[in-house]
Amino acid sequence: MSRQECIQGFSDYIFWDVDKDSIDLAVNAPYVVQRVLEYGQIGDWKNLLAYYGMDTIVRVSKKLRSLEPRALAFISTVSRTPIEQFRCYNTRQSNPEHCSF
Repeated sequence: MSRQECIQGFSDYIFWDVDKDSIDLAVNAPYVVQRVLEYGQIGDWKNLLAYYGMDTIVRVSKKLRSLEPRALAFISTVSRTPIEQFRCYNTRQSNPEHCSF
């Protein structure tokens, strides 16, 4: 699959804030993987998987600082990778408690 075919295969709303044609899939892999995992549909996932492959997607996902819990559970389950191996699981931001005066 070529770069252009991959980019055009993604839903338009995933990359609402940038021009899809300006995305470099090699340089911006973390951005693309995170957007597809968090906002994509099954067709977007299949497109991502066909272009990058499962090993690359998991490697990139493990380094992400933040990922929605549903997206994290999905990639962990689909790849059969323990959730503890993902950086975003180990460095979750805690909710600040209310100040007590």
